[in-house]
Amino acid sequence: MPYLSTLNINTERTHPFPFDVPAIKYAKNIDLSNQITFLVGENGTGKSTLLETLACRLQLPHMDGSSYSKSSFDAAKTLLPYLELTWNIERSVGFFFRAEDFGDYLNSVHRVGTKIQDQMGDLHDSVPKHIIEQMTESANYQLKQMRQNYGQELNAFSHGEAYLHIMHEMINTRGIYLLDEPEAALSPAKQLTLIYFLNNHLQQHNSQFIIATHSPMLLAYPNASIYEITQESMQKTPLENTDHYAVTKSFLNNPNAFLRHFNSGNEE
Repeated sequence: MPYLSTLNINTERTHPFPFDVPAIKYAKNIDLSNQITFLVGENGTGKSTLLETLACRLQLPHMDGSSYSKSSFDAAKTLLPYLELTWNIERSVGFFFRAEDFGDYLNSVHRVGTKIQDQMGDLHDSVPKHIIEQMTESANYQLKQMRQNYGQELNAFSHGEAYLHIMHEMINTRGIYLLDEPEAALSPAKQLTLIYFLNNHLQQHNSQFIIATHSPMLLAYPNASIYEITQESMQKTPLENTDHYAVTKSFLNNPNAFLRHFNSGNEE
């Protein structure tokens, strides 16, 4: 049984941002009674803003383990007074994964490591190298946190493999999991791996996933709920009726129909 039953943004405000984005304007009594609910729509429709608001309310841990005080959550904090949730079982445990946080996190860990190494530069003539390395690691709190949370340094993986490693490490018990564009670094084959991972997890745990995505492959997850967000509405929509599916299918069936003007331009 999913934990969250419905989500509602209870306000008539339609401006300024974030009240003017479709996912906020039309988030009225959204049915979350499925174990997997997808949010799909064009860039700028507010999928991420809605997920961030929910994550902020639930105070779910996220990539770098920091609080929700960062400026990137300002819109979410603005919306918190208007967010209404109904529960089947109240359980604010889980994880919030934003694709954009991944690179920022790795860069932050690298910057801290470089800074510490620079600070210890004067010791190289008087302290053995292995001692400096031990001191550097002991001083790098973020590196220790990375190893504690994810088992090892994430830069030991390719980008896509690191994504999946995070999923395996952080989605390992029953809870509420919010994923914002998890396909961003995944090849089609790795997207299938993610689908199988979600299925295996739900066979073992009573969890709930709410996922913002542009991937028709993820949207094809059997029996999932799909909410398509447009400039006019936010409606539960079958996979085959979503714009993302229709455009992708049409393109793959006949790419030349979309690209033939490229050839005519080159011939000129």
